[in-house]
Amino acid sequence: MAKTVAQVMTQNPITVTPQTPLSEAVKILAEKKISGLPVVDEKGKLLGVISETDLMWQETGVEPPPYIMILDSVIYLQNPARYDKEIHKALGQTVGEVMTDKPVSIKAEQSLKEAAHIMHEKKIRRLPVVDENNTKVIGILTQGDIIRTMAQE
Repeated sequence: MAKTVAQVMTQNPITVTPQTPLSEAVKILAEKKISGLPVVDEKGKLLGVISETDLMWQETGVEPPPYIMILDSVIYLQNPARYDKEIHKALGQTVGEVMTDKPVSIKAEQSLKEAAHIMHEKKIRRLPVVDENNTKVIGILTQGDIIRTMAQE
């Protein structure tokens, strides 16, 4: 019988809110030895995910997009909106300013195979697990959870 997400996920995961200071989120990630956290509102509804990748902007900074100048006009050779988002992440002070919004999630009754497919296709390392009404985060599933389950079979 194929396993479901509910059988493998970590229940009641540690979460943060958009107002959580970045320093606090970094401390949680380091102390708990985890690579990401669901970001929820006061009712537990999923708003985003903060991951080590999001936090790397803080350390690496942002390179301005390439441009040329013609007759005192600046013409960007890449989308300046992308640069704006990157600089916002590099300078952010709260989780809400740095998190990845529009998170991918999964429901507890879905199969582990579906979860693995989503993670592979979207190139993500964790999936917040939401209740059947998408109103609350009830767990989290990581690539490590899937690998450990494979090893037990």
